[in-house]
Amino acid sequence: MIQFQYFDGCPNAQTTLDNLLSLREELGIPESSIELVEVPDPAQAEEQRFQGSPTILVDGRDITTGEIPSGFNYTCRVYSFGGESTGVIPRDFIRARLIEWGAAPDR
Repeated sequence: MIQFQYFDGCPNAQTTLDNLLSLREELGIPESSIELVEVPDPAQAEEQRFQGSPTILVDGRDITTGEIPSGFNYTCRVYSFGGESTGVIPRDFIRARLIEWGAAPDR
């Protein structure tokens, strides 16, 4: 199961979601395998161990850290890819992790 977590108003959530969804057909991922989860407030963030917006979990593990989240943050996330800071998880990174972690059916 792939879970996309976000909160309304995060400027990077839509681009990251677009990157994830653009891989669905290419990798043969069923639509039902992707769950969109809006985290509306800090209380829900704590309950869900939300790491910030946007977050992608694959079978409960954070796609960028490989860890099951602990603690919580109700902020926009900032990532580092290739030495550059960004709030967007790149499509190529998502693709590689989904394949590596077996979230995409064998083609």
